[in-house]
Amino acid sequence: MVAKLTDVAKLAGVSPTTVSRVINRRGYLSEKTIAKVTQAMQELGYRPNNLARSLQGKSAKLIGLIFPNISHIFYAELIEYLERDFFEAGYKTIICNSEHNSEKEKEYLEMLEANQVDGIISGSHNLGISDYNRVTAPIIAFDRNLAPNIPVVSSDNFAGGALAAQTLTKAGCQNIVMITGNDDSDSPTARRRIGFSSVLPDATYINLSSDFSPVRKMMEIKNLMKRTKPDGVFTSDDVTAMLVMKLAAELGISIPEQLKIIGYDGTAFIENYVPYLTTVKQPIKDIAKLMVELLLKKIQGDDDLKLEYILPITLLPGKSI
Repeated sequence: MVAKLTDVAKLAGVSPTTVSRVINRRGYLSEKTIAKVTQAMQELGYRPNNLARSLQGKSAKLIGLIFPNISHIFYAELIEYLERDFFEAGYKTIICNSEHNSEKEKEYLEMLEANQVDGIISGSHNLGISDYNRVTAPIIAFDRNLAPNIPVVSSDNFAGGALAAQTLTKAGCQNIVMITGNDDSDSPTARRRIGFSSVLPDATYINLSSDFSPVRKMMEIKNLMKRTKPDGVFTSDDVTAMLVMKLAAELGISIPEQLKIIGYDGTAFIENYVPYLTTVKQPIKDIAKLMVELLLKKIQGDDDLKLEYILPITLLPGKSI
C-alpha cells in the first residue's frame, strides 16, 4: 500500500501540516522535528508528490519513458512514435536516458514516482526485480523482463534470429558469425541468438558490450574478422552491421561477393539512408502503438493483461547478401 502524508505524520508524531512544511521547507522547524519527519518518510518509503501537489489531486497526465540510449537510431524512432501516440491520447512524456547505468536508472525511477507519473514504459534493464516491484505506477516493459508481473512487448526475436541464419545459409555462406550485444540470457533479445543457434548450432559468436565505444567495437570486430575470416555476419542491431560494412570497406572485403551481412531493427533511417543493408525489420510503429494501448489500459485499472506480447518480424531486403 502506498504511504500517504498522513501516515508519515502519524509515525513521526506530528501534524500533517508539519510534514508538509518539512517537505516544502517553509516556516521555522527545529532540527529534531525535521529529523523525525525525514526518518518516518524513509521508513515508509514515502515520496513527496512534487508535481501533483500543484495539480490539486488531478492526474498529472504524464508518462515516463526509460531507455538505455536515446541517441541509438532504433530507440530514437521508437520514442518518437511513443511520444506522438501518448500526446494524441492526452499525455505528455518525460524521456529518461539511463545510459546502461543502474544508479541513473534508479534515480529516474524515483524521480518519476515522486512526480506521480500516470505510467512508465521501460526498455532499460540495469536494476533488479525488487527495484521495479517497489514502483507503484503501472509499467509496460519493452524487450526486457523487469519483474514477473510486468507485461513485456517485443518483436519475435527467436524468429528473427532463425530467419537471419536461414537467409545467410541460403545465400551460400559457410563460415557464419553472429555479433551480439550484452549477453543477458533472461532478456527477450537473447532469443535472437537462440533462434540463430537453432539453425546454425556450430556458428561462431562474439559479444560486444553496449558500453563499448564505436572505436572499441571496430577494434573487436576487426580482430574477429582477421581471426575467423567469415563469409557471413549477422549482427543483433543495425548500428553494428554498419560498423561491419565500414570495416569491410577499409579491409578491401567486397560485399556481398566476399562477405554477406544481415542486421536487425530495420528503422526508417536504414530504409532511407542505408538501403544497401539487408536487415530483420521490427514493426516499430506497431510496437509503440501496442505499448501505449496496454499502458493506458493499466492506468485505467485493467490488470487482465497477458505477460508477453510478441509481434512478427519481416526481412527488409538489401544488397548486402
